[in-house]
Amino acid sequence: MIPVLYKFDPTTPLKQAIVYLLAILVVAYAAFAGWRGAHGPANPKTHEFDPATAQQKLGRAAIFAVVGVALALLGLYYVLPATSFLGRKGEGIPIHTYGLLLAGGFIGAVSLSARLAEREWPGEEGVRKRDQVLDLSFWVLVSAIVGSRVLFIIVNWKEHAAEPSKIFELGGGLVFYGGLIGAMIASLVYAHRNNIDFFRLADVAMPTISLGQALGRLGCFSAGCCWGSITPKGFRFGVHFPGMSEAKTIFGQLSGTSALAYQSQSASTETRWVVEATGQVYHQAVPGAVRISEWVTQHGHTLPIHPGNVVDAVRDSALDGRAVPGRHRARHAAWTAFRLEPAVARATSAPRGVVQHLHQPVHLPVHVQPGRGDPRPAWPRGPLPPSGAARLDLAR
Repeated sequence: MIPVLYKFDPTTPLKQAIVYLLAILVVAYAAFAGWRGAHGPANPKTHEFDPATAQQKLGRAAIFAVVGVALALLGLYYVLPATSFLGRKGEGIPIHTYGLLLAGGFIGAVSLSARLAEREWPGEEGVRKRDQVLDLSFWVLVSAIVGSRVLFIIVNWKEHAAEPSKIFELGGGLVFYGGLIGAMIASLVYAHRNNIDFFRLADVAMPTISLGQALGRLGCFSAGCCWGSITPKGFRFGVHFPGMSEAKTIFGQLSGTSALAYQSQSASTETRWVVEATGQVYHQAVPGAVRISEWVTQHGHTLPIHPGNVVDAVRDSALDGRAVPGRHRARHAAWTAFRLEPAVARATSAPRGVVQHLHQPVHLPVHVQPGRGDPRPAWPRGPLPPSGAARLDLAR
């Protein structure tokens, strides 16, 4: 796992000039997207939009340019040091594997959606719908980022309520299905404003979601997030996520960024214990168990973990391969329901989903046989003890 592929530190005038050039390109692309997607009022006879005038194109380009300027200024604020013009934080531009794969998934899904839209609406109408899908991608991107961040804050509300400043951290986490909800809302509004059949548009776009999520799940694996439960010692597919002392870039340099799984297991708030041989996790010390945070800090990487995100990527790739675009609404409705099924599964299991940090651990008594020190959970004979029983966390 390589959380950070490369970090661009704008410490020289040349590197700072490159950052300013990137900011200008962001503004220019935003203005171009607004110009290209402009259109006139709807024609009451044909129910189509008339071609946009030069003034309408300029007006729409100006609106998009303002959004691009805001994004560019925000980027300069965080990337450049305080000694530079418009800079403050000096965090540089770390090329995260997660972000790169996520961007690749988004670009791939948008490109495929545009191509499918051109096939769905033949002739000149298909070309127009292709351009509209590309135009819609800008609003989908913004809405998806906002939606995924909002859902992440909701899922981890206890942490953010204790430290509200985390809400505004750019490096905070995201949740895919929050982005999906935000993107669907943006698509619904866009389709209504542009007289596009939303369900027909959804038929075109939905098959491409698995393509984007498959790459996103691989990005999660590289960042060490969305991990599974701790595996027994020696499990063939168990994965160790690196800490700051082990995580390196593709050039072999220390990246200074540890995997999210390592941050979680090494945190001072991690008070659980684990039996390495079985992977069973407890909320208090039992014979043969070690404290998770102490083990992780000592070894510089996490305990072996199930690579659930890789399994997700394989499943999503298979779903994308079998999704054939067409006009069969019932088939796509069933496919969509099957596509959303993993969300329900993840929402009911920690450390992922809406119950993360909100669930209460299950209290089970642990029976330890004298002289053997075997902490396997077992129902004792007689009534359950009211207290003093070790707590077995079945959620992880």
